[in-house]
Order: sequence, then C-alpha cells, then structure tokens
Amino acid sequence: MPKALIIDDERLARNELKKLLQDFPSVEIIGEAANANEGLEKIESLNPDLIFLDIQMPGKTGFDMLTELEKAPRVIFTTAYDEFALKAFEVNALDYLMKPVEPKRLADALHKLQQAEEKEMAALANLNRTMLSENDQVFVKDGERCWFVKLSEVRLFESVGNYAKVFFGTHKPLILKSLNALEDRLDERIFFRANRKHIVNLRMIEKVEPYFNGGLLLDLKGGEKVEVSRRQAVKFKEMMSL
Repeated sequence: MPKALIIDDERLARNELKKLLQDFPSVEIIGEAANANEGLEKIESLNPDLIFLDIQMPGKTGFDMLTELEKAPRVIFTTAYDEFALKAFEVNALDYLMKPVEPKRLADALHKLQQAEEKEMAALANLNRTMLSENDQVFVKDGERCWFVKLSEVRLFESVGNYAKVFFGTHKPLILKSLNALEDRLDERIFFRANRKHIVNLRMIEKVEPYFNGGLLLDLKGGEKVEVSRRQAVKFKEMMSL
C-alpha cells in the first residue's frame, strides 16, 4: 500500500484531499505539511512513496522543494493554476490535479500510480539483480552506435528524465535507465551518488573543492564539474576520510 504525504499551505485544501482519499483505501495518508521546508523534513523522516504537492506556497514553491530532494517520491501536483502543467510533466510528475480536486481526476491519478508501480515491479523482476563491479563490461546502444564499455572507464552518469547519460572517453550516449536503477546495481565503493542528477566514479575525480552551503565541487578527468549536495558531502567526506 503506497504511503502518501500531503504538502499544501491551505489547511482547507489538505482536509478536502484527505476526505476524498477516504474513498481510496489503497493509499495510506501518513502525514501532512504546510510549506516546502516542513515538506522536506517530513519526506526525510516518513519516507513516503507518494506526495500530493501544491505548487504555489509561501517561501519555496513545490518545484523549488523537489530540486532539494536527493531521491524524489512519486509526485501528484495539486494546484489552482493551470500554467504550470508543462513544467510539472518536465519533472516527471505522475499527474497534475486542478483544485478543487474532482474525485474522477483523483481516481485517474491513482490509477497512473498503480500502473507505474506495476511497471516498476515487472522491470525489477526482469532485471538481473546482480551487482556490477568496475571490471564488468556493459553494452551501451545509442541510435546506430554501440559500445561495450568497462564500468571502470565510465566517469559519470547524469539523469535526463527517465534516461541516463553515460560519460566515457569522448562519448556521452543516453541509456534507458533511471539513476535510481543504476545506483541499485553499481558498487557504492566506486560509484557515488553526488546529488539528485549525478553518479560519479570516485576514481575519476581529479580535484575536490568546497562549494556553496557546505557542499563540494568535484573536477572529473573529462573536465566535468559535479556538485556534491550538502547532505551527500557529509557521506563523501566520511568515505574518503577527509
């Protein structure tokens, strides 16, 4: 049963949504938050599978909040404004519900959630779950071009929606794999999740510099610069014994 968190600055809107969700026992409401900062805290402590997220809130918007998450749960936006719809789907939202939320639209959104979960479970079942070592070769195909790449030669994986860009040599092909799926299979002693969008090969780092808000900036051998988020910087320093 997916666990859901409601993030909305209007108490009335939160109550209305909770009331509507009573008709959908497949979803369990585990908490609510009245702004983005509270939402970030609740996501970290409660680890929901799904968030119902308002866009326009005092302080940070719902979009701002998402950029601060290391790993985002599934997102259904709830908003009184329709001009954000395109941006909502750019950040891979499951759905975009206009307020006042209609029961039928809510049912559609939750059906999409169920489909996404079933698809993910099927993909996991089909995936060879063995861990990949740096000596393993992976097959990468991008259009007409194909490569067998040794993982030790990959310096960076970058998230591009549902794809990942693989940086090796002078090449940057796209593969149909999410960063989370890659992270599950890569050796964490070699490949480090620097932030929401990047996994870096620790052996390809040439320089480490302090960066904004307690983060770090990594210079890679290919010339790429990758920011390590503040939270991951703590983990990075522990791993590298800095």
